This record gives sequence, C-alpha cells and structure tokens, in this order.
Amino acid sequence: MSEDLTYRRSGVDVEAADRLVARISGLAAATHGPEVEPGPAAFAGLYRLPGGDLLAATCDGVGTKLLIAREAGRFEGIGRDLVAMNVNDLLPVGARPLFFLDYVAAGALEAEPVAAVVAGAAAACREVGCALLGGETAEMPGLYGPGDLDVAGFAVGLVDQQRRPDPAGPRPGDRVMALPSSGIHANGLSLARAALLDRAGLRLDEHVPELGRALADELLEPTALYPGPVLEAPPGRIGALAHVTGGGLAGRGRAMLPEGLRMHLDPGRWTRPPIFGLIEGAGPVSGAEMAATFNLGLGFLAVVDPAAAPAWEGSGWLPVGEVRPGERGVSLDG
Repeated sequence: MSEDLTYRRSGVDVEAADRLVARISGLAAATHGPEVEPGPAAFAGLYRLPGGDLLAATCDGVGTKLLIAREAGRFEGIGRDLVAMNVNDLLPVGARPLFFLDYVAAGALEAEPVAAVVAGAAAACREVGCALLGGETAEMPGLYGPGDLDVAGFAVGLVDQQRRPDPAGPRPGDRVMALPSSGIHANGLSLARAALLDRAGLRLDEHVPELGRALADELLEPTALYPGPVLEAPPGRIGALAHVTGGGLAGRGRAMLPEGLRMHLDPGRWTRPPIFGLIEGAGPVSGAEMAATFNLGLGFLAVVDPAAAPAWEGSGWLPVGEVRPGERGVSLDG
C-alpha cells in the first residue's frame, strides 16, 4: 500500500517556507517608518498616507496551476486567478481594490498565452472595479525553458475603516460565516498533481465521473472573486476575516484566532466539492493534511458577532461554525 501523500512529499515544504519568512521578515521591518501599520499576517501590508487614508498592498502568484494550464494549453483563467489571489488578500484588512499590476515572464514570449492571461486579468479587474494600471513582460531565455511562463500580480486598495476587523479579535461565542470556493482555487496544486496525475494516473483531458467533467476543467476552474460579498456584507462587529489560501482551512482558521480560542466548523453546513474527495482517496492524503493544504470548499471566512450572523446569512454567507474556548486551532467537528 502506498505511503500517505503529503504536501512535503509532493515538493512543497510549508514549514521550511515559514521559517524562511520568519528569518527575512526582520529585513523588511527594518525599512518601516511610522506610516507602516501592523496587519493580519500573510495578507496585505498597510501604509498610512499623510492625509490619513490607509493603503493596503499585496503580491501573489498562482503557483503550479501554471503547469496544468501549460499542459492543457489553456491560459484563459490564469489571469482571473492572478487578480483573485491578490484582491482577495486585500479584504481581511477591509480594503477595497484600487488598482492591479501584472508581471509575465517567459523564455520566449508567445503572444497567445500572454494575451489570454492579460485578457483574463482585465476582465476580473472590471468585475471588482479595480484598474489594471500596468505591468511588465520579461523575456529571459536561459532562465526559463521553451514553453515556460511565469506570472505575478500586485494589488493596492483603500481601507474602509467600517470594514476593518475589531483589533480585539474574535470572542467566545462568535459565529463563523463563510463564502463557498469555486473549487481548488490556486493553492495545493502540487499535492493535487502528485495525487491525481502521478499516483492515480489520470490524464488532464480525461472525463472523471465524480467531477462530471474533464480533470483539466476542474483544476483550471478560476479562483472566486470575493470583494463584492465581503465589502457589501451587513454591518456589525467583525472579529476577523481570512482568504483561505496557503495553509488551507486549518491554517487560515487558526491564524484568525488568539490563544485560548478554537474554531469549530461543521462540515455538514457546506458542500465539499468532489475534487477534494478525489485527491484524498488518490493520494491517499490524510484528513488533517487535506485541511492544512486546501480550502475544502470554503474560500473566505468571517468571524462575526452572534447578533450580526442572521443578517450575514441573509446576504448569502454560510453559517459554518462558532468560536469557543479551547486550544488555538480548528476542529472540523461541528
């Protein structure tokens, strides 16, 4: 029987990455003046303008989803992923996207893939009311091989003080509300590829009955854009917000909490897309590893005051759990 597959065995060492970030974070902190304000870890940085407005800025990519796009010859969704991965990261600090920039690099720039990426980015920017302000294309033969393409995105937003989470954070009894994901989004694709392509031997063009479509269609489903439902959510005290990306549902949920509080999520309150069951079985991948890698169907989390929860549910958010006293972390037990 095959050894359980993990993110590390698929080539991504999250703990090593965290250690590296901790090592270099001091270099960035040494450049900060009084204009820089602290914010939630791993999301947007905050910068106070002379007039008092607070800007938020993010930078992100789409990971090894690019390898799937290249093998399938389909790049139309990658630009949307790129915008989503950045503007969604502005939301946990209450920032409305203002503008976006992209960076595209290749060994030799091919017009069709690059045009498809930029077209997707432009469409996503229009959808969230964000200007595609500019970008950069770089041709670097030798650094990138034939057919290679790499992308990165950068977004800046303006913080709405009414949308900022309470600095005191979540409280016992707070409700956890969520927005569904559109699937795997752009995290954990290295583990997904190792499980589905390497171990299960599936082909990207293969129709998978559990998915009801070809594997490539599922894995390339673009990341959901969350600015609308987050920025237009009902008023009320917000304890914390999180875009469920690196670290998965377990890691992002834990990061929302102070010591002494635990997030209890009820898996019966949302629909888990079948792609996650497919990965879990094909690996096999443990339930804990799945929760520490993937969104499992929840793309954005909000911890809100119990009095506000009914209004959030009425605006389309899912009530998926609550915060209780306990060891800091996430339990998928209801």
